[in-house]
Amino acid sequence: MSGLTRRAALGVLGTAAAAGVGVPLGQNLVSASDSTGVLRSSGLPLPQRFARPLPIPRVLAPSSTDATTDYYEITAREASVELVPGVRTAIWGYEGTFPGPTLVSRSGRRTVVRHRNELAVPEVVHLHGGHTPAEHDGYPTDLLLPRGMAVPPPAMSGMDMPGMTNPDPRAVIAREVREYVYPLNQRATTLWYHDHRMGFTGPGVWRGLFGLHLVRDDEEDALGLPTGERDLPLMITDRAFAADGSLRYPALDPTGLHTPGVSGDFGAGVLGDVILVNGAPWPVAEVAPATYRLRLLNASNARRYRLALRPGPAGGNGFAQIGTEGGLLAAPIHHDSIDIAPAQRYDVLVDFGRFAPGQEVTLANLFGTGATADVMRFRVTGGTRDSMPVPARLSNVETLDPARSRVTREFNLRNWKRQGRPEWRISGRGFDPARAEATPRLGDVEVWRLVSDFHHPVHLHLAHFQVVSRDGRDPGPFDHGWKDTIDLLPNQPAEIVMRFDDYRGRFVFHCHNLEHEDMAMMSTMVVS
Repeated sequence: MSGLTRRAALGVLGTAAAAGVGVPLGQNLVSASDSTGVLRSSGLPLPQRFARPLPIPRVLAPSSTDATTDYYEITAREASVELVPGVRTAIWGYEGTFPGPTLVSRSGRRTVVRHRNELAVPEVVHLHGGHTPAEHDGYPTDLLLPRGMAVPPPAMSGMDMPGMTNPDPRAVIAREVREYVYPLNQRATTLWYHDHRMGFTGPGVWRGLFGLHLVRDDEEDALGLPTGERDLPLMITDRAFAADGSLRYPALDPTGLHTPGVSGDFGAGVLGDVILVNGAPWPVAEVAPATYRLRLLNASNARRYRLALRPGPAGGNGFAQIGTEGGLLAAPIHHDSIDIAPAQRYDVLVDFGRFAPGQEVTLANLFGTGATADVMRFRVTGGTRDSMPVPARLSNVETLDPARSRVTREFNLRNWKRQGRPEWRISGRGFDPARAEATPRLGDVEVWRLVSDFHHPVHLHLAHFQVVSRDGRDPGPFDHGWKDTIDLLPNQPAEIVMRFDDYRGRFVFHCHNLEHEDMAMMSTMVVS
């Protein structure tokens, strides 16, 4: 099941109304069959599609290395960049770029990233999908303050979110510089890093605070997968622009210092009308008639995509999925289209040798309309076909047995309204850093049952998981392998199983619709 019918959606809304739960509905709310959010339209003419070459973010070189560790330095700062051709846009960017630079590491080799904050606001950096000790995971109150800011600014939200209205006594505050240490004792995979500040993740990411971090290992290298120019990162985002080129985001507090949240119905999620890939609107990439690896990341705040090649290759099965958030699959899975929710990643192989030289192939968004129905375009060049067979076996993937679970927990993700403003809650409670909603023990296997009203891409820190079932049935076509984010569909309970290994401490789990996350849909788990 990839969506929700109109009748089923109305059933969900009726159930919520009967329970006394406020639903953030407005005339601009996108249908529950594709995304939960409200469209923010641009004030400038939309840029021409397929006119700008696909940019590839630069790979950041270590500032130094030793026998065990690679050291990096990254500065978050304001910058003016050209996202829309001919127009300058003010951003917040790692190294002043949108998106930030890419880091590349080896599994098992320690990476230390020294982050410097030259913004006017605090930040928190989370390595999304990283198997990381608690003190380096980017807990949302562990602020990195900019130079000259002695104490965190008060958050004046007025919501029943103690962590946002009162200081978190356990927060570890740093000033100007913080080192994040990543052991990277995990499989080869596509990770990403982004701002994770409590109550302000949505505007931080919207303004540009995100980038890729790739992990490689010997197992993946042995497969002979495409490398170099044929290993393409595709970070897909949607944004809206004001007439002067600035990014349009409906923040209650444009300074990003005091009041979290967004105005009106935008609490359902903020959707833009310009699709960017690696920071370029609807770009075009010239590709040889060869097999390419596409690293797909949905870095949008709230928009879901159904990606497909248009036209598809003869015989179908345009995508050979080889990996997901937790690394390689056991064996490839072939798709004509892929549903990808915010924060999810899929590694796929595409054989452009199946298309004629000179042919143009659009990466389409079947959930979109108008301009948002297109993502980017590939233009197949001439030359000798250089296709590679898709390996029949990719990896030995451990399967967790739900019967080994020590406990089964249930979490309900629902919408609420307080004083006319939307809040999103987990099991009826908003985020409170002082309260642990889950207390797993180190080494334990647990099963979690997740129930939702709208689309909620649920992300767990620390522990990757496997999907056991959806609505009491088998996992969906995009649920295989190790995951860190599940695309939870409306009114369709899902069960996941995970094991908590290696690190004790405070971590969070939350919805990765960033407006939902900022409006309280996050909880703490403490691993003991």
